[in-house]
Amino acid sequence: MSTVRPRMAERAGLSRSAFYRAAREGRLKRIARGIYLPADMTAADWDWIEAATRRPDATICLASALAHHDLTDAIPTALDVAIPRGSRTPASTGAIAWHQFDRATFDVGREEIPIPGTDQLIGIYSPERSIVDAFRLRGEVGYELAREALKGWLRRGGKPVRLMEIASRLPRAKSPVLHALEMLA
Repeated sequence: MSTVRPRMAERAGLSRSAFYRAAREGRLKRIARGIYLPADMTAADWDWIEAATRRPDATICLASALAHHDLTDAIPTALDVAIPRGSRTPASTGAIAWHQFDRATFDVGREEIPIPGTDQLIGIYSPERSIVDAFRLRGEVGYELAREALKGWLRRGGKPVRLMEIASRLPRAKSPVLHALEMLA
């Protein structure tokens, strides 16, 4: 089962007072402002659920995507989530860092994965896209993150051709990725 929101309950014929009574009685647990889960659900990551509920196009990116793909030992302090540039950044109560990516390239390397413990999906960038983004945004996330992720990806048998395909489709990415690959070769 997915998240429950007060307006969804009203559409299902449950009054607001009955909805909040269920929350007070412990049949629903509040995971964020306006977002509830049935009490018997054991969802692993509330930030993932909040991001996916607030923005259906939310996509895990940068350090959070690299951590998910086991390409960094760094533990992100907040969930990095990309949304299309020009979109309204949602107000959130969780530890979520919202990033706006160009609409024209937003879907490059984007996949959807299930959120453990729910029937919801959330977008995530592929390992290649995540590495390219780390190089593109190295001033924001740090050069070391990109370089270490690239090293780990190459050790696992990553194909530089695939990396360069993605880098050539994104602005300000091809040159730093190519330079890093030359340095590691």
